[in-house]
Amino acid sequence: MIPTLVFDIETIPDTDGLRILYDLPTDISAEDVANIALHKRRQQNGSEFLPLHQHLICAISCALREGDNFKVWTLGDAQSTEAEIIQRFFDEIDKYTPQIISWNGSGFDLPVLHYRGLIHGINAARYWDLGEDDKEFKWNNYISRYHTRHLDLMDILAMFNSRANAPLDDLAKLCGFPGKLGMDGSKLWDAYKAGQLEEIRNYCETDVANTHLLFLRFKLMRGQLSQNAYDAEVALVRETLIGYTKTNPEIPHWPHFLAAWK
Repeated sequence: MIPTLVFDIETIPDTDGLRILYDLPTDISAEDVANIALHKRRQQNGSEFLPLHQHLICAISCALREGDNFKVWTLGDAQSTEAEIIQRFFDEIDKYTPQIISWNGSGFDLPVLHYRGLIHGINAARYWDLGEDDKEFKWNNYISRYHTRHLDLMDILAMFNSRANAPLDDLAKLCGFPGKLGMDGSKLWDAYKAGQLEEIRNYCETDVANTHLLFLRFKLMRGQLSQNAYDAEVALVRETLIGYTKTNPEIPHWPHFLAAWK
């Protein structure tokens, strides 16, 4: 079985980069830099959503299914730099050559990873292979929208039509999974300013758990999993998360996730 790696990123405004782009003095606080950029963006198009290259990645979470094992974790720790966690992500691809799974990864997560990886000088040779090193990658690589080495679940379910896109939270809940628990992307900057990076990292982990569960349901729909195999995969996820609650009882997000799981 080819390993699968579900991933999700969380971002905040890149205040150091914005300071450079807007030629702002060094004595202006990071919060004020962000407020200036958000205000300018709102004036331009009515939204505070910054261009993708102006996002700084503060967390990357993964759900890996490999061999007999399943695990969910966040790369690095709260002290890790953006460059370190991005490099760790591409190192996982180098290690496992997995099928990578996302929800809106084509529209957001991967372009942000591309820009930020370029800025930091990250090595991602396996990810960018288009067949030069591995001939199989000529016909199925991570970059092409219509290949499945990267499967953007939101994109394919919407038939590559952005007008048909559905939110992860809605689909997860409609399928009986927990969905988002008390946080969403609009709250991340405020949470980060409040020193709640661990809460952001935990939230990111629940997103990849939801996405992995939806991926299993997608494989059931495609006939890639029988009902018994699907039930066993879902049970493995639940058992793994129950194990996390026992070994790390001080971490709140998995008990909340399990309690919300119908």
